[in-house]
Order: sequence, then structure tokens, then C-alpha cells
Amino acid sequence: MTDIATGWRRLATRMAAGVAGLVVAAGMAGQAAAAEVTLRLHHFFPPTSAVHSKYFTDWKQRVESQSGGRIEVKIYPAMQLGGTPPSLFDQARTGQADIIWTVVGYTPDRFPEAEVFDLPFLPRSAEITSQAAHEFAMKHLTSRFEGVKVIAAHTHSPGLIHTRDREVRTPEDMKGLKLRGPSRLINSFIEALGAEPVGMPVPQTAEALSRGVIDGTVLPMEGLDALRLQELVHRHMVFAGENALYTTMMLVAMNQAKYDGLPADLKKVIDDNAGIAEARAIGRVMDQADAPVVASIEKSTTNRIIALTPEETDRFRAVGAEVEKAWAERMTARGIDGPALIEEAKALVAKYAARP
Repeated sequence: MTDIATGWRRLATRMAAGVAGLVVAAGMAGQAAAAEVTLRLHHFFPPTSAVHSKYFTDWKQRVESQSGGRIEVKIYPAMQLGGTPPSLFDQARTGQADIIWTVVGYTPDRFPEAEVFDLPFLPRSAEITSQAAHEFAMKHLTSRFEGVKVIAAHTHSPGLIHTRDREVRTPEDMKGLKLRGPSRLINSFIEALGAEPVGMPVPQTAEALSRGVIDGTVLPMEGLDALRLQELVHRHMVFAGENALYTTMMLVAMNQAKYDGLPADLKKVIDDNAGIAEARAIGRVMDQADAPVVASIEKSTTNRIIALTPEETDRFRAVGAEVEKAWAERMTARGIDGPALIEEAKALVAKYAARP
């Protein structure tokens, strides 16, 4: 009987532990169910990308913590909610997604003022230029962003030319190349340099390279890692000087009706995690993500960084100046003061470059 009693006691202990576990699990489920609002954040980069893993996951944790668990953020990378990257802005505007991250230039003519940040040799680091882009956007683009609340307008880290195997040191070296470009203005720059631009959202780049549709791409270094492109492009052109070859404006935005429907205290949580500080934070994450990619390329036996001299860079700058002039004229024809926007964007970049 003693052995049986002991067995019963052991069984009762295991059952009690199991019940306790069920109570804990139920409590945790209750906590999860306590969220009053669920925000679906949809974007086009893979979950391994720096912006997803280092910025959006942090943003999610901050919002959930500061709301006391009343807001739950669910992140859907790599277009998991459907559609294409150019459709993301409208997904936020119509409420198909609650929050999106996209490239503004994926929809040409819709945000013409934003193209100023696509101009050649305008940007510095992503951290610097993102702050300039956000201030600029909140002054000039709010009417075009109708239907969404801007979390942050920003830019990516310095864009470079990457080719499968061709070393590019002069505009003449660009001739015959087919290069993927992200926006109309950057594509016009690629064309002015003598290459053939192929417009496509960045997630399609790997397949296009693998199939021989393109010979290379323009992209920041961190994008190479996010998309696993180091095995497909082996020459990486870096230009001299403080200003990068190009960047492009990007946007994190929330459905306006979803925001308007929040109680005041939860609106404050969103507000506290939106604005120029967020633009700077995204830019910093993208800048920091460049460094390990550069280190990996420098150690590689198949990949090479091609550092252009100031004299070689000046020839690309001259082409960029013509692209800038043509853009200003096109904006003027539309009733937009292109030259003033250029000067303002450059002044904003200089302003934030001078800050610690």
C-alpha cells in the first residue's frame, strides 16, 4: 500500500503541476487577448533585413510596452499580406494594412516633390539624409500623404553601382549594361550614364540577376546582404567625396482612420514613436548594416570594391548635374518650383550633417 500511496502522491503532484501549467498558459493567453488594438505592419523586405530585425521589431516592442499591452503589432515582411511593393502606400491608405513601409518612388508622379532626394550626389549618410527627408516631407508632402499618418519619412544608406563582373570607373564603362533601378529619376540617371535602366522593385533583383535579365543594380550595401546578392554581383563601385551617388525617399505610414479611432492615450503612444527621431533611427540602422557587408566583401576572393578617384567621380557628378537640371525644368513645367526644392533639400542635408 505504501508503494501505491506513493505512486498516487506522485501522480497527484504531476497533475497539480499540469493544472498549474494550464493556469499559467491561460493567464498568458488572457494577457495576449487583452490587446485592444492589433496593428498589421506590412513591408517588402525579408525578415533577415536590418530594418526588419533591428528597427521594426524594436518599434513593435516599444509600442506594445508603452501601451501596457493594449496595442499588439504584428509584422508581415516580404509582402506576406499580398500585393506588390508599389501597392503598399494604397494598402495603408485604404486599410488593407494598418502600417506599411515602402519606397515613395515606386509610384512615379504621385509624389513629385519627393524625387528631389533621388537626385545624384545629394545625400550623405542615411542618418543625416533621413532627418532632412522627414523635415522636407512634413513641409511639402502632407497633402499628397492624405489618408495616412506619417510615422517616418527617411532615406536608405548610400546607394552604389553593383555589377556582375564589370569594373566601372567612367560613364563609358556603363555602356551596354542593364541595371535595375528603383525609381524614375534614378533610372533617368542610369540612362544618362549610358546604361539601360530596368525598373523593378528591389525584391525582384535576385531573380532578374539569376536569369540574366540585368547585369547589375544600384543598391546600398545593406541591401546586398538583405537580398543575398553577394553571390550574384561581384564588383561594387564606391564614389569619392562625402555625398553618395544616390538614395531614395522611403515611408513608414499608418492608416489615418485606424489612428483616428484610437483613444487619446494610445494615440500618444503612436505619436511618441513617430517623427524625425524615428527617421533618424531607421537611417542609423541602415548605415550600421552597411559595415559588415563591406567587411565581408573586403575578405572575399570573388568580390571587389572599386574605389573611384575624385577625378573619376567628377565625371559622374557632371552627368548628375545635367539630370538635376532636367528634373528642375520638368518640375517647373508642372508648376512646382524645382530649383527651390533642390536648394532646400541640399540645405537640409547640410543642416543635419552639421549636427552631432
